[in-house]
Amino acid sequence: MDNLIYDNETFTDLNYTDKAVKGREFQSCVFKKCELSNSDFSQNKFLDCVFDGCNLSMMKLGKSTLNDVVFKNCKILGVNFHECHDFLFTVSFDSCILDYSSFMGKKMIKTKFGRSSLKEVNFIQANLSGSGFDECDLSGTIFSQTDLSSVNFVTAYNYTIDPELNSLKKAAFSADGLQGLLSKYQIRVV
Repeated sequence: MDNLIYDNETFTDLNYTDKAVKGREFQSCVFKKCELSNSDFSQNKFLDCVFDGCNLSMMKLGKSTLNDVVFKNCKILGVNFHECHDFLFTVSFDSCILDYSSFMGKKMIKTKFGRSSLKEVNFIQANLSGSGFDECDLSGTIFSQTDLSSVNFVTAYNYTIDPELNSLKKAAFSADGLQGLLSKYQIRVV
């Protein structure tokens, strides 16, 4: 990747494992089946981009901009999204594995998480108001001082959320999910 700016390009089967690509701008680009694990994509701008079927595990994104970035069918283990620029940070995830990633302190209003695994993800002090976790596994995910107002958890599962430590105004849960809200109280829901 020698150019500084890429506009409306498609990258297929790109392998940048353990490599660094910094100071680039990607506008309306598509990354298909790319192997980017352990790569360093810090200080880049991704605007209106799509990652489809990529492995982004342990990718470094420090000081990068992610604006209207869609991740589909991606493996994204242990990525520290909290290191990305806050300004214009908008992402969505469909059928992804986001286990062990961090969104600590991120403002992610109306973010869509669909059919994804978010095991042990860090959402401490994040603002997720109006977001949705459609058919997501939230085992071990940490919500603390998190704004979860109007968040849809109806089809999410395996979550534990402390109502005393999080804002839950108008959040939606299924009857089956109530145990995840009450586990701290050691109440049995039958």
